[in-house]
Amino acid sequence: MKITKATLHAVRFPLNEPFIISYATYPDMPALIIALETDTGLVGYGEAVPDEHVTGEYFTAAYEILKEQFLPAIIGMSPFDIEAIHSKMNALMSRNPASKAAVDIACYDLMGKAVGQPVYNLIGGQATAHLDYPKVLSIEAPEIMAEKAKKAVEMGYASLKLKVGKGQAQEDVDRILAVREAVGKDMPIRVDVNQGWKSPGIAVAAIKQLEGANITWIEQPIRMGDIRGLAEIRSKTAVPIMADESIQSMEDLLEIIRLEAADVLNIKLMKCAGIFHAIQMAKAAEAAGMLCQIGSMVESSVGSAAGYHVAMSRINIESTELTGPLLFSEEIGDLKYEHPYVLLSGKPGLGIEVDQAQLDKLTEKSCVIK
Repeated sequence: MKITKATLHAVRFPLNEPFIISYATYPDMPALIIALETDTGLVGYGEAVPDEHVTGEYFTAAYEILKEQFLPAIIGMSPFDIEAIHSKMNALMSRNPASKAAVDIACYDLMGKAVGQPVYNLIGGQATAHLDYPKVLSIEAPEIMAEKAKKAVEMGYASLKLKVGKGQAQEDVDRILAVREAVGKDMPIRVDVNQGWKSPGIAVAAIKQLEGANITWIEQPIRMGDIRGLAEIRSKTAVPIMADESIQSMEDLLEIIRLEAADVLNIKLMKCAGIFHAIQMAKAAEAAGMLCQIGSMVESSVGSAAGYHVAMSRINIESTELTGPLLFSEEIGDLKYEHPYVLLSGKPGLGIEVDQAQLDKLTEKSCVIK
């Protein structure tokens, strides 16, 4: 089986409401959807969600890189030769992990379809029985976040993820404590600072105020790259620390392990270039006795399904947060959510059907590579 054609779509997924995190406000979510066709008639789908703040990739630039570099390079290759495909992309251009993830995900979709198996059966099988997800709350005033948190509990969500990190750290503490009071002491609450606290000292002072609030973890409290700072925070506080933006490569992972800088790792396919490397990172973390999460860059059903397949296949991936399809007012796939679980279909490949008419509707521009 050989890849004979690639179609690239630049799309913007409309959001139900603006997505507000520490470093940006998104009125919609730009993404790149690719379709790889083979000489056997199979089609595999992949997705890239570039983030200039995290991976250093910009939407329009990622489109050109896929169009001019990565997609022409894989024409004629077998999707099963995934290591060779990654090697070829790496030789062409360093970094650009979200763009590489789009190719990687489409290849795994093709592999699964070729052998009639869901992707998780190709990478480890069903290591976990259920895949749940939190209700993600954007940054707003404490009373608004508290009210939305109460509604989420009423809707059947089993956990909450609070976005904070905008403004003063004390304001974030007030947001978090307001939500905790609103939902009671037992509802799991994850807190994501998205690098918003400016120094380890500020982070330590804020976290100490939360030590009695039964917080599941504090995610990426300080700027990406400051792994030593994460280690300092972890050594001085009692709330578990999750690394997110600071872990983008295997080298980052090894440094986090060496410095004992985190309790939990947030692996995202868009940061590590897809399924192939996500599996490797999860296995390395398992060897170090660390738990993992598969996180989201707010992907559609395509990228979200890929992440859920990885989560399904690894014993030490204990949480997920791939809720992009729930945030969009228009989508292209049929990934199924039933609070508090996501339900993979068990069909071959990613197991989703892409609505071509809807994809065409949301496409800003497209191209074909043969």
